[in-house]
Amino acid sequence: MRSLTLVAFVTAGLCVANPVQAGHKVQGGLEACLKAVSAVKAGRYVKVEYLSLTDEGQAAYEIEVRDRNGREWEFECSARSAQLIEIEQEVEAGDAAFASKAKISAEAAKATATALYPGTVEEFEYELEANGAPVYEIDIADAGGTEFKIEVDAISGEIVEVQIEGWEIGEEDLVR
Repeated sequence: MRSLTLVAFVTAGLCVANPVQAGHKVQGGLEACLKAVSAVKAGRYVKVEYLSLTDEGQAAYEIEVRDRNGREWEFECSARSAQLIEIEQEVEAGDAAFASKAKISAEAAKATATALYPGTVEEFEYELEANGAPVYEIDIADAGGTEFKIEVDAISGEIVEVQIEGWEIGEEDLVR
């Protein structure tokens, strides 16, 4: 897995720092989101995804950071305002904090997600929300190539978030 830096994002031409919409300058953008994330969690950028549609009805960036202890964190940041919307910690399948609360198996979560969004499971992650609640994050690519990011509550088994991924840069382990 390679680590990415702010410079790499900017020089790759993927920095949409201040897009113009209807003649007004937007306050957000990728560069502003990267700065907002860096102010909260020091580490190396692992991956950035552009979410063209989120549950909040807006575009956002999901920025993954690996801290110096090797832990990975996901930050969802509004593409328009650069406000952090959500912070989650990625954990391994056997993580005690996750396993002690989870009532739904990974297989059941996959079945729930693919029943609503048929396709190929591209990524599967175990995560802890900021409040400690365990969730499964499942990326599914449908037959048309649209990638859905689905979050399943590991306690209730309910789908709690669905987002559409526009693009991704960086690397991450595939299905775990």
